[in-house]
Amino acid sequence: MSVSLDIRLKRANKVYHEGERVSGVLVISSRDALQHQGVSLSMDGLVNLQLSSKSVGVFEAFYNSVKPIQLVSSNMEVVKPGKIPAGRTEIPFEFPLQAKGNKVLYETYHGVFVNIQYTLRCDMRRPLLAKDLSKTCEFMLHCQPQKSKLQPNPVDFTITPETLQNVKERSSLPRFLIRGHLDATSCAVTRPLTGELLLESSEVAIKSIELQLVRVETCGCAEGYARDATEIQNIQIAEGDVCRGLSIPIYMVFPRLFTCPTLETTNFKVEFEVNIVIVLHDDHLITENFPLKLVRV
Repeated sequence: MSVSLDIRLKRANKVYHEGERVSGVLVISSRDALQHQGVSLSMDGLVNLQLSSKSVGVFEAFYNSVKPIQLVSSNMEVVKPGKIPAGRTEIPFEFPLQAKGNKVLYETYHGVFVNIQYTLRCDMRRPLLAKDLSKTCEFMLHCQPQKSKLQPNPVDFTITPETLQNVKERSSLPRFLIRGHLDATSCAVTRPLTGELLLESSEVAIKSIELQLVRVETCGCAEGYARDATEIQNIQIAEGDVCRGLSIPIYMVFPRLFTCPTLETTNFKVEFEVNIVIVLHDDHLITENFPLKLVRV
């Protein structure tokens, strides 16, 4: 017997804000009449924290505080035990999107060591020999936009052998001069990061110029913190030995789900940085780092 269970939300983009109602329909399709022992629907919002392999064993006490943090939890029985007729049956549902107790609802974010996820799960219990059915559907939560206007704070930068840090033998570095600016380091998460870069001079050939977006995730407790930086995306903005004195535009769109407004709580932090990476012909890397503050406006 072919039976399918589906969760359809009313909003096509599946984006909700705190205080709104998450509504939609459960769709049950069956060729024959269907005996069941109840259909239930639950809504959960969880923050999952994970330690990177290099930090495991360093923080013994961390395992107590690394339990998932529950932000939202609601449960309802949609249909009492009985029979569902053959064909397609639609059952409407609605959940208020409210935080549990004094918790705060954080924005949906898919990271490596921090994951903030909101899901709906429908379960249909079936009689003994039939297999129970379940379906899960993720929806996105966006935090309320901040009221204050975003102040542009342009950042000018100059990269030369003298400005580089973590260099062992400065004298062996080739001479180069790179100037440029970022239009802002406090950025709206829905707008691109923009700026420009100018290679004024270089003794050696350039192989590539790249923009790297990095997430910095910090998980911790009173004993200490584990801070890990991982790449989200890498965009090449120039290839080959670029013309000297030519302005190269910097333009990067922040990917949805993998970025969120900068977040700082007692147990974890999610921050973002951008690296401008110049790859020389012999594959030497020159990197300039800029911390970013992402907000929703």
